[in-house]
Amino acid sequence: MYDTVVFDLDGTLTDSGEGIINSVLYALEKYHIEVEDPTVLRNFLGPPLQESFQKYFHFSEEESQAVVEVYREYFVPKGMFENRVYDGVLDLLQRIKASGRKVVVATAKPQQFSNTILQHFHLDPYIDFVGGATLDGVRRDKAEIIRYALAHLGVTDLSTVVMVGDRKFDIEGAKAVGVDSIGVLYGYGSEEELRAAGADYLVRRPEDIMALL
Repeated sequence: MYDTVVFDLDGTLTDSGEGIINSVLYALEKYHIEVEDPTVLRNFLGPPLQESFQKYFHFSEEESQAVVEVYREYFVPKGMFENRVYDGVLDLLQRIKASGRKVVVATAKPQQFSNTILQHFHLDPYIDFVGGATLDGVRRDKAEIIRYALAHLGVTDLSTVVMVGDRKFDIEGAKAVGVDSIGVLYGYGSEEELRAAGADYLVRRPEDIMALL
């Protein structure tokens, strides 16, 4: 049914929460901002960083880009590797690739960082293309990133594409593009969030994705 499987990265292929949260804390400390409610930091797992810094810590759009640069002072040398591949993901990617399908990553994380992470965890041999955000934040909307990745691969029949992700941003992005979606319940989003966003399918484990395909 689906010839192209598009995956989100954070919370779908890898559990990257520790590194992202540590990088956010590093940036906020540089701005002398104390986090009264640590649970708010989990809101940074999924959406573009600039938007989260604006929404939760009231930076302007221009200021948020500067804060992201400080965030990367920690993230690039250390934070991106405070991360692990979810159990079952490597086998899943191997099986999808062996079935002849295209495997794509579409993430709001900058493309060059995403490539480094996938290479570090030896997932890159099973991925046909990585679509990510630009470092300047010009391309960061999930729908735009999905379209960018599909265009690069020359995929035009959207009925053959499915997006796999753990947050509402992935599901909403898929809907905006016009492709089906699978919400994963082992990541950072809740079942309530994914159902409300309109996920076509829900799965509890990576291996359940192959059963759907």
